[in-house]
Amino acid sequence: MGIKSFFQNAFGDMKANAKAQHEADKAEFQAVKAESKANFEENRGRNTYAKAKEMGKQSWDDAHMSPSERGAKLREENAARVAAANERTEAANARYEAAKK
Repeated sequence: MGIKSFFQNAFGDMKANAKAQHEADKAEFQAVKAESKANFEENRGRNTYAKAKEMGKQSWDDAHMSPSERGAKLREENAARVAAANERTEAANARYEAAKK
């Protein structure tokens, strides 16, 4: 195995990983967008401090993981993210329509 083949394999892997990450990011963006819209309609005129505090704690816990734990978690979840995001989008759109009525 020469240096040339090493770099070809490395760059090929990086390209495949970037493509999968981009696809997952696009799907999650659509899911978050739909969830935000549904949350706004559901909580219009209500106090959402408890929900914001819960989300802040989750963010705090995620920020204090070690790099190896974070990498393992991301590799585990990457394959399921796109399907889960599509389901969340459909559920959030249904919630939005129900809250709008």
